[in-house]
Amino acid sequence: QVQLVESGGGLVQAGGSLRLSCVASGSIFGIYNMGWYRQAPGKQRELVATITSGRRTYYADSVKGRFTISRENAKNMVYLQMSSLKPEDTGVYSCNLDRGGINYWGTGTLVTVSS
Repeated sequence: QVQLVESGGGLVQAGGSLRLSCVASGSIFGIYNMGWYRQAPGKQRELVATITSGRRTYYADSVKGRFTISRENAKNMVYLQMSSLKPEDTGVYSCNLDRGGINYWGTGTLVTVSS
């Protein structure tokens, strides 16, 4: 029913920027809360940012001031603009859709930040 596909990952030098995109299937994307998670090698998956259907945002302390989550509901898209990237931002970034507590995930896009 719901499919999420991320893109935009890649290799970037510390201090650089990347914009991640996630496109979701379905015609009711706009009513759901969305989020970005990441999983660094050897670590647990962690929440990076969320955005509600009303565009209220939340950011992990580690990315506040550097990352911006946004959405374009008409295009079924959610974005994560990342700037001032640090090596510790390295990981697989996954898009999440929360349907009343039921979560849907994309397969992720790899972000590698080099020193």
